Amino acid sequence: MIKQIHFGKLFFILALVVLLGGLLFGLLAAQVYIFPTFLKDTLDFSALRPLHVSLVVFWIIIGATASVISGLQILYPNTFSNNIAAVQFMLWFIATVGIVVGYFNKEFGGREYWEFNPIWALPIACSWFLFLINFLKSVLKIKKWPVYIWMWMTGIVFFLFTFFENYLWMFPYFRENFITDMTIQWKVNGSLVGSWNQIIYGTSFFLMDRISGENKVGYSKLSFAMFFLGLFNLMFNWGHHIYTLPTESYIRYIGYIVSMTEWVFFIRIIHDWKKSIQDIKSNYHFYPYRFIMAADFWIFVNMGQAILMSIPAINIFTHGTHVTVAHAMGTTIGINTMILFSACFIIFSTKTISYLKPSTSLNIVFWTIQISLLIFWLALNIAGVKKGIWQVFNTDMPHNIMMAKLLPWFITFNISGIVLMLSLAVLCLLIIFNYMKNILLTK
Repeated sequence: MIKQIHFGKLFFILALVVLLGGLLFGLLAAQVYIFPTFLKDTLDFSALRPLHVSLVVFWIIIGATASVISGLQILYPNTFSNNIAAVQFMLWFIATVGIVVGYFNKEFGGREYWEFNPIWALPIACSWFLFLINFLKSVLKIKKWPVYIWMWMTGIVFFLFTFFENYLWMFPYFRENFITDMTIQWKVNGSLVGSWNQIIYGTSFFLMDRISGENKVGYSKLSFAMFFLGLFNLMFNWGHHIYTLPTESYIRYIGYIVSMTEWVFFIRIIHDWKKSIQDIKSNYHFYPYRFIMAADFWIFVNMGQAILMSIPAINIFTHGTHVTVAHAMGTTIGINTMILFSACFIIFSTKTISYLKPSTSLNIVFWTIQISLLIFWLALNIAGVKKGIWQVFNTDMPHNIMMAKLLPWFITFNISGIVLMLSLAVLCLLIIFNYMKNILLTK
């Protein structure tokens, strides 16, 4: 039975279900900004926020896992162990259910973005270790690796290392020193993002080769140059996350210099943009290509914002405000989610279900996602800039007065967020529905 299961698709189904849950709890949490007493006596903001954050993070991690497994099953069939993948899947399923139930019961105990009881980190770590074993089992016999294999490997290895680092606070030596604890916590968050970015950006290179039907991207010198630059950023870019902590100056200087190397990506995106525009007419109907193009746009936007946020004089105004939230949302939804949806379309395409032909429903959903995300992103940035100015200059103004002045922007991001989350939910359901219809038709 296990031999008949396509584990890449199975992980994608789990990832899409997790995303639906994350969207639901995000929608509920957003109402607290407008109605402060919303669900206060049942599932308040202290539980809604980590439910939303954890499930959305899991959507990215499980979706990235699904992309790698699917890629390996396509590239190197019969090398990937389905038995190991089955155990890996069950561990993820157990951890996800346990974490959600724990949040409902107000069982916390972790750190920022990983606020669940640390006991649930064990099945996640075991699952990821099995993932690494299965990955190496599939690729070590391959003599010449394309760039996305290197990116997947480094992402998997660094994620496992950083995930363990994330729980150093459990040792008194680290936990009892506040500055050390905060430095590691903020550093880990930046490195974990860099790790799954390696996997997802590697997936985008894999998808480009699948869409074009060639291997030019996978073996190009430019792709490998960008891989090494991405790896360099993964290892050292976290420095700009700790500007506001009283750490050694050289750490902040290194973080700033490394952040500025991202200009290479930024300039390259601008250079390739004109060529990409020329390709739109011939490929626009193909939905995997369309979502890759959307990711290109959001990389352009978020890279510019990240570079500005890495400048210490600007970081003082943006750190801890809704600008950080806007950047996280733009990266998570605009880049990672667009690439993962492109992968979904590729992986779930069959002779029965094809995304080559234009679809009115998918067209509407696609543009609703892009427009609502842009409005959502702009509203959060404006609210964050206003709050940052208040933090630096208007310390005499009470917090509640400042928040009241931001209410119009909260309403704007709330409404656009509702539209965004509903449209993403519809897209998830369309993919799942088409997949289930394909199973029924093939039977």
